[in-house]
Amino acid sequence: MDLKLAGRAALVTGASIGIGRGIAKALAAEGVKLAVVARRRNLLETLADEIVASGGARPALIECDMMREDAPATITGAAVKELGGVDILVNNAGGSRHFKLHTEEAQWQEAMTLNFTRQRQIADKLIDGMIERKFGRIVNITGKSEPDGINGAFCAKAAMHSWSKGLSREVGKHGVTVNCIPPGRIHSEQILRNYTPEYRKWQSENEIPVGRYGEPEEIAALVCFLASPLAGYITGTVIPVDGGLRRYQF
Repeated sequence: MDLKLAGRAALVTGASIGIGRGIAKALAAEGVKLAVVARRRNLLETLADEIVASGGARPALIECDMMREDAPATITGAAVKELGGVDILVNNAGGSRHFKLHTEEAQWQEAMTLNFTRQRQIADKLIDGMIERKFGRIVNITGKSEPDGINGAFCAKAAMHSWSKGLSREVGKHGVTVNCIPPGRIHSEQILRNYTPEYRKWQSENEIPVGRYGEPEEIAALVCFLASPLAGYITGTVIPVDGGLRRYQF
């Protein structure tokens, strides 16, 4: 299937490892011009080398910590300068934040900023250009809605779902779509750090209907479709990619 993505321009945050890295490589393989963002420049350089080795154009590298106050302006300014405009925004940066019953306010602020506020601010700086060009795709990599305890990231991702739905209703008539993808258990640096091999094996066998953890490329495949002109009638959705892990009906 030709996704008609060649020549489009995309900004991918959190692109140095895991899901973000897989998304960047998949978009590049479709002929998308890229700007990729992360804190670790060395990992971005390696990503760029891999993309070029696979026949893609070398992406623009933006080294920036999302927690910096000027991060939204720095990231979007660099992306627009390098790409000439951004058609596709993939908000992927973030991280789990397990909290106790009483958690310091600063920790809540950090979790909300990293997992919601910065994504919203980056989109806000790019949305006018998308509206002007009558084409835009915002794909937010979010999180599950079945929290098994207090987690600042889950709360932030719930805000992402609500904001995305509202934004989709404002910009749909301009050819801009906004969708969310909550990943299930996807192999990544964070997964390997947080879950033992024994637990991963047990969960695969007992809780995930397809019987395994997923790969970044399986998230990336959906991102590429949602980013394409073929998905122009899909907006305001939350589409899990989790091997059937989640138990709710919709």
